[in-house]
Amino acid sequence: MARISPFENHVTQYDAWFVNHPLVFQAELKAVQSLLPPGDVGIEIGVGTGRFAARLGVTLGLEPSTRMRAVAAQRGIQVLSGIAECLPLQSAFFDFVLMVTTVCFLDNPSQAFREIHRILKKDGCFLVAFVDRKSPLGRFYEANRGKSAFYRDATFYSTTEILAMMDHAGFSRFACQQTLFHGLAEISGDEPVLPGHGQGSFVVVRGEK
Repeated sequence: MARISPFENHVTQYDAWFVNHPLVFQAELKAVQSLLPPGDVGIEIGVGTGRFAARLGVTLGLEPSTRMRAVAAQRGIQVLSGIAECLPLQSAFFDFVLMVTTVCFLDNPSQAFREIHRILKKDGCFLVAFVDRKSPLGRFYEANRGKSAFYRDATFYSTTEILAMMDHAGFSRFACQQTLFHGLAEISGDEPVLPGHGQGSFVVVRGEK
């Protein structure tokens, strides 16, 4: 069952995080945008309140939380109800699928990745963005999960684990970008976006079908 209770109960708190951490949000946006194909038909799975989709020009999203969907719709996103493990979408339709900080809340990410592979056209790409479990921020979130309304039941993954699941789902030709090289409270300017993984806490992986 989708872990939506925290998002139903704390939607205002969730959305305020981006306002309170503008430099972090900007760095994450840049990292995603660096691998996002321009001008194609795409969808964000786990679109939340539409913060990323609206800024990235992604006009279609899927979200299980009713309250999150309502906020995303206000940002101009067409939002479908559903979960990543059983997508209510036709096969071989999308040029790209985006998933940002959602994978840690999935019950079965391997099944979700197979579903995403199904709905992509040949040569379409899947971008998954997440906080690496082995990074400083990932270790902090894991150590303090009991204090967080959102991460209490989350399952964090390393980049190696994400790559393995994507490979098993049929993706290949991988590319990675990373950012957030400092603690959130220490970020006072533009964070760089660099190729690869293993240093930045926020990682974007792109795989192709």
